[in-house]
Amino acid sequence: MKRRDDTTEKKPRPSAYDKALGLLARREQSKRELRRKLGQGGYATDEADEAVVRLSEQHYQDDERFAGMLLRNRAAQGYGPARIRMELKTHGLSDAAIRQLLDECEVDWNVSAMNQLRRHYGGKAAADRAEQGKRAQFLLRRGFAAATVRYATHAEVDEADEET
Repeated sequence: MKRRDDTTEKKPRPSAYDKALGLLARREQSKRELRRKLGQGGYATDEADEAVVRLSEQHYQDDERFAGMLLRNRAAQGYGPARIRMELKTHGLSDAAIRQLLDECEVDWNVSAMNQLRRHYGGKAAADRAEQGKRAQFLLRRGFAAATVRYATHAEVDEADEET
């Protein structure tokens, strides 16, 4: 009786193009991300570059589409524009492209910051200045601008004053 292990045949390794296409089938990926993953998979740099260029020419891979998806996703998760900008930069997008995307996005960062405060701290207003500072730091870590943080933390105080 033969065991399965004795007759195993190695499957041929897919080409860099096929591997990258499979990665793109799961989700959008940046060019930099695809190159990195192909490199980690043992593909030669020139083979990986050629595959990424071919996928880009065929419109299967598009950094602008990837960036839009990432921006919408992170904004929906409650991250601010500074955090999103930093993440897009790690994917190799230019400052001009990132600036344009953020300018064109239809996100009200003030509302987003206030929603994050409500979600994280509940409906209660900050008890004192120290607590208000903690909330401001929370929003700053999430990537909101100082003006947005100031608006959200002051709006929270104003809402609490109206309730009393």
